[in-house]
Amino acid sequence: MAHANDFDVIICGSGPAGLTLAIDLARRNVSFALIDKAPHPFIGSRGKGIQARTEEVYEDLGVIDKLVATGGIYPIPRNYMPEGPVDKPDGPRPEPTPSEPYQIPLLVPQNLTERRLRERLAEFGHAPEYNCELVGFEQDADGVTARIATPHGEQVLRAAYLVGADGGSSFVRRAAGIEFPGKSLDVRSIVADVKVDGLSWEYWHRWGMGAPKQALSLCPLYGSDRLFQLMAMAPDGDVDLSAEGLTAVVRKCSGRDDLVVTEVAWASVYTMQARLAEAFQRGRVLLTGDAAHCHPPTGAQGLNTSIQDAYNLGWKLAAVLDGAPESLLATYEEERRPIAEGVLRMTKQLLDAAKNRGESRRGREVSQLDLGYRDSSLSLAGTERDKGVSPGDRAPDAPVTGAGGLPTRLFRLFQGTHWTLVGYEPGGSRIPEPRKGLHIHVVGGDILDTGGHFQNAYGLSPQEWVLVRPDGYVAAVSHDPGLIEAYLDGVGVNPVR
Repeated sequence: MAHANDFDVIICGSGPAGLTLAIDLARRNVSFALIDKAPHPFIGSRGKGIQARTEEVYEDLGVIDKLVATGGIYPIPRNYMPEGPVDKPDGPRPEPTPSEPYQIPLLVPQNLTERRLRERLAEFGHAPEYNCELVGFEQDADGVTARIATPHGEQVLRAAYLVGADGGSSFVRRAAGIEFPGKSLDVRSIVADVKVDGLSWEYWHRWGMGAPKQALSLCPLYGSDRLFQLMAMAPDGDVDLSAEGLTAVVRKCSGRDDLVVTEVAWASVYTMQARLAEAFQRGRVLLTGDAAHCHPPTGAQGLNTSIQDAYNLGWKLAAVLDGAPESLLATYEEERRPIAEGVLRMTKQLLDAAKNRGESRRGREVSQLDLGYRDSSLSLAGTERDKGVSPGDRAPDAPVTGAGGLPTRLFRLFQGTHWTLVGYEPGGSRIPEPRKGLHIHVVGGDILDTGGHFQNAYGLSPQEWVLVRPDGYVAAVSHDPGLIEAYLDGVGVNPVR
């Protein structure tokens, strides 16, 4: 543990949100401490579904290929009906498109996702520090002083900002005095990673889909030693999470006495919650992930929303620490709290459908590709568009060709920590001057829209410019380079003097 005053940011909690934030800060050369009170990394599969927009984030962070190789595509469900087992996908799987290259319904156990993120963080020379518990903090106008209990005694750290990524029971949130309104959903569940004799590992086995109290799911966990993730309603009272106890649960729900749980790698009983923090920021203390919002697991939205939180927060923290206006950091709550509120509403609706009608279908809404920030103060106002992208939208991908003749993609041009400005056939119009942290490309100049995919996705007219934020959302669309330059001045992306 380093001495006091050594850090820009203290991140409390090393789950997916904390690790994502740490990677984003590390690649921006922001100093931080990543601490966790747990003695070791999380070992369970809990949040196993990774949605399309998160896959795009993981590409930008440099981990998507390793995560796909670690996990796999969701297996075909085998639903056990009164008339017999039925093997049928929950719905059609969309194909990748030039603007949306990731449509993989990706299954990676959470412990393996975290492992890959830790490996990526190590490439930047950082690692979480375990057995380090935040026990108190005070903030003032210049920063936060935090007290950390370690195996070697209490230490004091000083940082400009403290981020609570410490889960639904967040110490940071409670100590900051931020309320966490919501309710328990009166649904008590078992989730466990188990080995089961008597079942094929190639299918996602599901019983009682129309009778939630008897529902049982056994989903193979790719990347594991042939484990299944078991999910079932928990009985009243104490729950026996031993192999014998879970065998009884499996047999009761499935009606099959030939199934045997032979090993329990991890198990938990929890009550589903629907809660949203009243604020995501209080002074120099910020919340991200489950510390800011708790969702039921329907639709696999909790982990994915948490990743998006951290991805939104990282570049803003780095920019403010580098001299951008502090008002930029206030847009974190402005943008992410409404998103979390909407996702929370959707997951409750999906849970109600599953409880009342046994429905398990998921549509495009769970991909998070259509979520954006059109109402944000960071989205250039006054831009009326009847085609293509608008400020606040996710910036689509598109295959393009470099002027040198080699194929590339917009996502490769966006990848990294910078802003990106793309002009469409500017002709003789003025090209904005270079700035630190801004990459400028010209369609019809250094890149060519050989397949028409850029124009299909963005809908620009000649001499129009699109400005893309570091987190891959459109900030501005304008014919006026001066308007773009004024916007960049306002967010601290300044010309080199």
